[in-house]
Amino acid sequence: MTDSAQIITPSHSPFIRVDEERVISDVDSRIYSGFLEHMGRCIYGGLVDFSETAGILVNERGYRKDVFEALKNLNMPIVRYPGGNFVSSYHWLDGVGPVSGRPRRPELAWLGEESNLFGTDEFIQWCRDISTEPYLCLNMGTGTLDEALAWVEYCNSDSDTYYANLRKQNGHERPYKVKYWGLGNEVWGPWQVGQMSSNEYSTKAFQWAKALRLLDPDIELIVCGCNGLERWDYDVTQALVAQAVDYYSIHLYTSDHDYYKNVTAPCAAERAIQITARLLDLASISNNQHGRRTKICFDEWNVWDPERAPGFKGAEERYTLQDALSVASWCNIFVRQSAHVKIANIAQCVNVIAPIMTNQTAMFLQTTYWPFYLFSKYMRGQALHLHVGTPLYNGETGFSMVDMTWIGKVEPAIPILDASAVLNKDYIAISVVNKDLNNDLTTRINLEGKFREKVKTFTLYNDDINAKNSFETPSNVTLEEGLTSWANNSTEYTFLKHSFTLLVFIRA
Repeated sequence: MTDSAQIITPSHSPFIRVDEERVISDVDSRIYSGFLEHMGRCIYGGLVDFSETAGILVNERGYRKDVFEALKNLNMPIVRYPGGNFVSSYHWLDGVGPVSGRPRRPELAWLGEESNLFGTDEFIQWCRDISTEPYLCLNMGTGTLDEALAWVEYCNSDSDTYYANLRKQNGHERPYKVKYWGLGNEVWGPWQVGQMSSNEYSTKAFQWAKALRLLDPDIELIVCGCNGLERWDYDVTQALVAQAVDYYSIHLYTSDHDYYKNVTAPCAAERAIQITARLLDLASISNNQHGRRTKICFDEWNVWDPERAPGFKGAEERYTLQDALSVASWCNIFVRQSAHVKIANIAQCVNVIAPIMTNQTAMFLQTTYWPFYLFSKYMRGQALHLHVGTPLYNGETGFSMVDMTWIGKVEPAIPILDASAVLNKDYIAISVVNKDLNNDLTTRINLEGKFREKVKTFTLYNDDINAKNSFETPSNVTLEEGLTSWANNSTEYTFLKHSFTLLVFIRA
C-alpha cells in the first residue's frame, strides 16, 4: 500500500444486511458473455487447432475439446467476434467459401498474418454447437457500407439475392439470423486503422444504421463508445441515441502491480457505467426520445497489463489470485449496475488475456476463470440492494491504459468488503470480495426468510496473493466448496483476507 493510502476502520463490526424486497432490477444473463478475436493464439491454437499434429485433442470440426468444455461450463449467452482492433482491417469475404481458396492476409492490428481458415461460417457453427448467440462487429476502418450490407445479407437473408445465395452455395441453406451487430470498434483510438473524430463517426454510423435496418429491421445495433468518461461519449450519445440504436458500447481494462491499486481499480468502471447511463438519459431527453432507453454494452473488460503482456506478443497474461479478486469485483459491479448494463463481454476467451490457457498438449484454468464461473452459474435472477458496513480504502487505484487518477477524488472511500447479491426463486446468493490484504473479516449477515440450515460456500483463496495456476500446477488456486450453519435470520461468517467468497442460501 502506498504511503498516502489508508484503511479506515469503522466503529462498528462489519455487517451485510439483505432485504429481498429491495430489488434493483433483473440481472441480464448476457452480462456473462465472451469475446473472441483473431489475436495471438485466441483462435488458432486456442479455440481450434487445424494442425496435422492436433490428433485426439480436437473433434471433427477442429475444436479443442478441452477448451470447448471449459467454455461451455461458463454458459456465455453471447460471444463477440472477430474483433477488437482486428476487425478494422478485416474483410469477411476472405473467410468464407472453400478453405483451399481463402487468401492469407497481412493483419494490421497486431502485425501478424491471418490465414482465414476460421471465418463466419465456422464461427456461427461453433456458436450453435456451444449454445451461444453470435455478435458480429463490422469493419468501419477499411470496410465499406456495401461490405457491411453484404455481410448482413449473407448471414440473415433468405431472399434470392447474391450474398444470400452465396451462403447457400457454401452449404448453409437457412439464414443464421445474427441478431447483434457492432458499428465498429474503438474507432476513436489513434491505434485504430481508420480512426475518426466523434462527428465523423456519428455521421457515418447514422448512415450505416439506417441502411442496415432497411435490409434487416430485426437486428440490434451496438454503437462504438469510448470508456464512458470522454468527450467522445458525450458527442456520440447526443448524436446517435435518437436514431434508435439499441446499445452503447464502452471498454475499460484495469491493472496494477500494487495490490490495493489492482483490486480497487474496477471502481472506476462502476463510475463509468453511472456516468454513461446519465449521458444516455440526457441524450434521450434532449432528443425527445422519452419512450425508449439505450442500454450499455460493456463489450470489452478485464484485467490487462499491456507491459506485462503486450498485445503484439499475443497478450498471454498469467493471472494471479489478486487479479481474480479484481475480476470478481468487476462482476459485482455488473450485478449492482444491472439496471444499466445489459451485455458485458470479458476479453478474451482463450490464451489472450483469458481465463483459459493452452499449449499443444494440455490446458489449464487461470485464477480468473473461477469468479466468472461462479457468477455465471449462481448470480442470475434479480439484483438486490445491500447495506454493507465495512472498512474503507482511501488511496490511489490502478489502471493499465488510461490515466484515471481522478477516481481517488471522486471515490475517496472504496469498500474493503465489496459485495453484490441476487434473488432467485430457489435461493439468494451473496458475492463478497474481502480486499483487506492482511485481515480476515468476521461479518454479521442479516437475511430474513426460511432457508436451509446449511449454506453453500465457495471460496477462492491462497495465502500468497501472487499465486498462479500453470500447466505444472493447474490447481494451485481453485475453488474450495463447503457448508456453514445458518439460523435465526442472522449469523456470522469470516471472510478470509484477500479472498473471494460466494454464499448460496437455499430456500427451505
